[in-house]
Amino acid sequence: MANTSDFRTGLCIEFKNDLYKLVDFQHVKPGKGAAYVRTKLKNLKTGKVIDNTFDAGEKIDISQTYDQIDVEENLIEGHEFLKEGISCEIVFHADNEILLSCELPTSVELEITYTEPGLRGDTATNTLKPATVETGAIVRVPLFVDSGDRIRVDTRTGAYVERVK
Repeated sequence: MANTSDFRTGLCIEFKNDLYKLVDFQHVKPGKGAAYVRTKLKNLKTGKVIDNTFDAGEKIDISQTYDQIDVEENLIEGHEFLKEGISCEIVFHADNEILLSCELPTSVELEITYTEPGLRGDTATNTLKPATVETGAIVRVPLFVDSGDRIRVDTRTGAYVERVK
């Protein structure tokens, strides 16, 4: 059992017989009276965000394990950028054995396996070309990026971020 001093963004807690993810929190110590923690909690089943205030030091139930489980590809948002060795944050309700959410890191480094060569001198516009990365996904990249280059891709949007050395 933990208390409010263990709060951090992304923490999953049991609250009012449901699972919530801590979106934001602020510890408040007024000049008069007891300290408290103001929070924004996202319901993992409905997605609704609520505001709640906890007394400082109040006991909370947290759920966290590091078990490996198999997850179907269609349950992972941005699964086309998933490769071996990437750590994902999975929220899993252990009592009901239900997968609630799976989040990839915000960006991943991937190698380009194929792309057309860019035209030299065509830099007047911010032109993008399609490139196939090692996971098989197609990403739009600038003209100067070639096959064999490593790039960083935003997994939320599928957009090119930068070339990695």
